[in-house]
Amino acid sequence: MRGFRVTGTFLSVRIGKQPFCIEVAAEDEMKAREQVFSVIGSRHKIKRWQITLSDIKALSNDEVTDHVVKYKVGA
Repeated sequence: MRGFRVTGTFLSVRIGKQPFCIEVAAEDEMKAREQVFSVIGSRHKIKRWQITLSDIKALSNDEVTDHVVKYKVGA
């Protein structure tokens, strides 16, 4: 497992374009992308086409700030 920081925007009905930055633990970049779609979609009740990912960055163990991701990565 590796830590990834994913940034992007999603289209909200009330607010418009809402930026986000989220850290996830995944095996590779594609699984991190799928996890972000799943988490953002379920939290905000939006479809995948409403989410735009701008950057996916692999993190070293020292760069991870989310405690859950640190636990999953083993840092």
